[in-house]
Amino acid sequence: MSKIKKETIEAKGFEIQIYTEDFKNDYISLTDIARYKNEKEPSDVIKNWMRRKDTIEFLGLWESLNNCNFNSVEFDLIKSEAGYNSFTLSPKRWVESTNAIGIISKGGRYGGAFAHTDIAFEFASWISAEFKMYVIQDYKRLKSDENSKLSLGWNLNREISKINYKIHTSAVKEYLLKDLTSEQLSYKYSDEADMLNVALFNKRAKQWRDENPNLKGNMRDYASLNELLVLANMESYNAVMIGKGASQKERMIELRILARNQMISLKKLNNVGLKSLEDK
Repeated sequence: MSKIKKETIEAKGFEIQIYTEDFKNDYISLTDIARYKNEKEPSDVIKNWMRRKDTIEFLGLWESLNNCNFNSVEFDLIKSEAGYNSFTLSPKRWVESTNAIGIISKGGRYGGAFAHTDIAFEFASWISAEFKMYVIQDYKRLKSDENSKLSLGWNLNREISKINYKIHTSAVKEYLLKDLTSEQLSYKYSDEADMLNVALFNKRAKQWRDENPNLKGNMRDYASLNELLVLANMESYNAVMIGKGASQKERMIELRILARNQMISLKKLNNVGLKSLEDK
């Protein structure tokens, strides 16, 4: 996806916001979860949870496992204060002090505190074990829907790739293979396909099969959505260059440039990170 997407789940009549990036980095609203316990002052519920020593230890462990820039020195200071009656901790202070990424403090009308699913489920469990189960149940429903859409998108791009491959092979036959035998014709198809494989995947089909003897199909069956999209564009562009009489060397150079530029562009679109969420 080109940007962070907002979703909503429901648990026992309470709507809970989720921000999801590429179906993998999900942040659930702690504020919405806290409303189950106190609708008027959900932020106080979060602060009460965060002031507990075992909560601080859990958050510190999560950050140490997932955040290479976690400020462990500041964490140790906060941990030493936790448990005292005078100790308080807000999501904003936690993030600013430790450079944490597991919790996000977001302003605006639909803002509040958001946390990675690992942390959000821990918080929901502290609120109510029963409520946590309802949260998880609808979250699973959401992910199941997303996976179905993702599978549909992958298959669609695969079919587009197959259609473009037929266009591509027709161009090979018309412009390059008029004087070849049937056997040479078959080989030339393979050669052109492998040229695209090398341009995009950095390896020939045989090399992939030798490296993956236990996998069925071919390397294109295991390609990502981005790779399949770029491959479809490469096949169309290659057909155009063949029609213009470009040599295989010239086409290889152009296709390699196209593959690299488009993969970089798609990666940038897919890598809209947590900063986008914070800026909203």
